[in-house]
Amino acid sequence: MSYIRLKTGLNADHIQERLTYHPEIIELHLVEDDLYHPERIVECVQWLKSKDVRVYLHHPMTYKGQYLDIISSNQEMRDHYDWSCNVLASICQQEGIKCVIHCHYASSESSDYQDRAKRKETRKRIETVLQICEKSFLWEDTTGGIFSAENPFLLSEMVDPLQLPLNIDISHSFIALKGDNQKLQKHLEGFCPYAKYFHVVDSMGVTHDSLPLGEGNIKWAMVKPYVKDTDFVFEINLSSSDHRDCTPMIRSADYFNRIKEAAFFK
Repeated sequence: MSYIRLKTGLNADHIQERLTYHPEIIELHLVEDDLYHPERIVECVQWLKSKDVRVYLHHPMTYKGQYLDIISSNQEMRDHYDWSCNVLASICQQEGIKCVIHCHYASSESSDYQDRAKRKETRKRIETVLQICEKSFLWEDTTGGIFSAENPFLLSEMVDPLQLPLNIDISHSFIALKGDNQKLQKHLEGFCPYAKYFHVVDSMGVTHDSLPLGEGNIKWAMVKPYVKDTDFVFEINLSSSDHRDCTPMIRSADYFNRIKEAAFFK
C-alpha cells in the first residue's frame, strides 16, 4: 500500500498538485470563509470523489481570528461553533463523509483539565453537537487541556461514556505527554478502540512543530501497528510561502512505507 494521504485547502492549484500523486485520501482543511459558501465545499468534495479519492473535512480552526473553544465565554463564538457544525453536518450527511472537529485548542478556556466544572461543561457541549449529528464528526485531541492526552479523565468522563469517534493526532498526543513514547503507547492502547481516523505527523514533543516523519522523536515503528489499518493523512507543516508544494507529505509517506513495525516499544 502506498499510503498517499494528503491535506489541502480548497485552492484549486493545491488540489491539482496533490492529485498528481494519485492520493487515496484528501482532507480538506476549511477556513471560516468557506462555511459561507457551502456549495463550493460540496463541488470540491464531489469532484474529488469522482477521482476515486476518499474525502474528509476539517472544521475551521478560528472565528474572527480567534481559536474556537466549545465552552467559550463568548456567546457569539458558541453560536458560531454550533452553526458551523450544522453546516458541515449537512454536507457530511449529503456526501457520506466525515469531518474532523476540535473541542478547543491549547491555551484556551478549556486548557485547565483539573477544573471539574469545565470538564462537565465540555461534555455537555459535546452532547449538544452530537444532537446535531452524532455520526458526522471525528473528535480530535489537542496539545493540552481538557480534550488532550494530558487529561487523565478524558477517556472515563467523555470518550467512553459518549462513545466518541476520534481523530487522534499522533503529534498532539506526543506533545501532551511531554514527548514520552512509552506514555504514547499506553495512550494509543487505551484510545485506539475509539479512533476512526488519524493525523500522522512527527514532533520533537515540546511544541506544535508538525514535522515530517523521521525528523522528530516519535517512535514510528511502535506507532505504525496502531494506525496502518485506519484512514489517516500526513498532516505535515508546509512552507508558509508555498502551500502548493506537498512534498513533505510525500516524503513522510515514503518513510511510513519503509518502517518495520515493532510490536512492543522498549
